[in-house]
Amino acid sequence: MAAVVLAATRLLRGSGSWGCSRLRFGPPAYRRFSSGGAYPNIPLSSPLPGVPKPVFATVDGQEKFETKVTTLDNGLRVASQNKFGQFCTVGILINSGSRYEAKYLSGIAHFLEKLAFSSTARFDSKDEILLTLEKHGGICDCQTSRDTTMYAVSADSKGLDTVVALLADVVLQPRLTDEEVEMTRMAVQFELEDLNLRPDPEPLLTEMIHELERDMSNVSLGPTPIPELTHIMVGLESCSFLEEDFIPFAVLNMMMGGGGSFSAGGPGKGMFSRLYLNVLNRHHWMYNATSYHHSYEDTGLLCIHASADPRQVREMVEIITKEFILMGGTVDTVELERAKTQLTSMLMMNLESRPVIFEDVGRQVLATRSRKLPHELCTLIRNVKPEDVKRVASKMLRGKPAVAALGDLTDLPTYEHIQTALSSKDGRLPRTYRLFR
Repeated sequence: MAAVVLAATRLLRGSGSWGCSRLRFGPPAYRRFSSGGAYPNIPLSSPLPGVPKPVFATVDGQEKFETKVTTLDNGLRVASQNKFGQFCTVGILINSGSRYEAKYLSGIAHFLEKLAFSSTARFDSKDEILLTLEKHGGICDCQTSRDTTMYAVSADSKGLDTVVALLADVVLQPRLTDEEVEMTRMAVQFELEDLNLRPDPEPLLTEMIHELERDMSNVSLGPTPIPELTHIMVGLESCSFLEEDFIPFAVLNMMMGGGGSFSAGGPGKGMFSRLYLNVLNRHHWMYNATSYHHSYEDTGLLCIHASADPRQVREMVEIITKEFILMGGTVDTVELERAKTQLTSMLMMNLESRPVIFEDVGRQVLATRSRKLPHELCTLIRNVKPEDVKRVASKMLRGKPAVAALGDLTDLPTYEHIQTALSSKDGRLPRTYRLFR
């Protein structure tokens, strides 16, 4: 650093070569820049003359962070929040998603996502919409989840009126021509073919286990997309994000953590979570052990996904059921504090991004008609105690499990045995005996 400062000082003072500098006498030296201006010999600690004074982001009280919610005469709720910078993110969130679809002709939400920002009553094509946004440096996106559909545009704040009018047209007056629908069908088919070529078990299992929760079934078994491994996901009902237990469940999920056997990183990436310490570090043959928490307006699901060689499926399932039972046991203060710190860190880092703030504001206002501020959420996380985690885990373990599996399921324990293990004190599967192997 000292060398850099010395070099910069030499340049400003008009010194000679790097190796030898000469003393100059007389009037101060000047150095011409590409702009044609000239600056005298000014020390680095002083501002350059003629340069506009910089404007920094400031916080004038807590009101700068508050989300203002206005309800229009037609019932539409408008949520707004100040954010420093010349760009804004504007969008429309609809309380609907794939979980509201009928069993037949499922996938409509995904089709609508692909059809978004196509031709409308005002715009003849998607290209015309994109050209309109480009005039304001804008980009657009549509995302559908299980319970929400979101249209969003980020653009220069000066184009706010244009963006709002465009969004209204896209959402309320799409043409949905036969050609656009056919192009979307081809895009979805390509995605499915790509998924078959490069299968990812996690989203497949997640979809299967959500289907079980919706249909109140027990177990879902499917063919393997990856013949070398067997994948299983065991889930139990948690709670809605509207309930007070949502925060303790989020801390419990962070405490379980996990990941793949080849994951890299330090403590900040969960290397000291339970599924890493108790599972992946002790059982080298397990390829993956990861905890997930899905929460919705009316219910939630906490599940563990694990992968291993088909010959060790039974042992893998028993390890997972034991970890579920341990959730309702003693909670170490150090691991709890680590999980709370990690959850707080992830929350605050994600909220550095404008699109994430937009989604957070929209989802909270859509569900609760208001928004909890980041510092309020951090306070709720800090207030979680070991007894809170033990209480929510014990309540969860009293529920009926959902099980989804992919791969060679020859040695997979029966659903009844998995349920029995989750109802026991130690999580062990009932012993089985075979006369012939």
